[in-house]
Amino acid sequence: MSAVHLNKADFLTKVANYETNPNEWKFLGERPALIDFYATWCGPCKMLAPVLDELADEYAGQVDIYKVNVDEEEELAALFGIRSVPSLLFVPMTGTPQMAQGALPKKNLKDAIQNVLLKNE
Repeated sequence: MSAVHLNKADFLTKVANYETNPNEWKFLGERPALIDFYATWCGPCKMLAPVLDELADEYAGQVDIYKVNVDEEEELAALFGIRSVPSLLFVPMTGTPQMAQGALPKKNLKDAIQNVLLKNE
């Protein structure tokens, strides 16, 4: 498996429909998610991509890993206030999503997946 690219339509059905619920975060996913906001021109994003694909394999069936191209999905980037890439949004099943900036090492990503996404599982 590898990280799945999301466009706005996918985001509205798989993550959160912010058009229907603009004032309330209502996660629609079946599993916790990690969303990578990236750009094709971004060096650290390119370094992070294979790590996210490895994590998608390791956590298959436990965590969904998505990618959002900020140049193609400007509305999503603006919605989450993305100012630098990569930005990672950790979305637990319940509670508030948490944002992390920069290309984190794999160990840090695994720690965050365990502590933020899978802690209630």
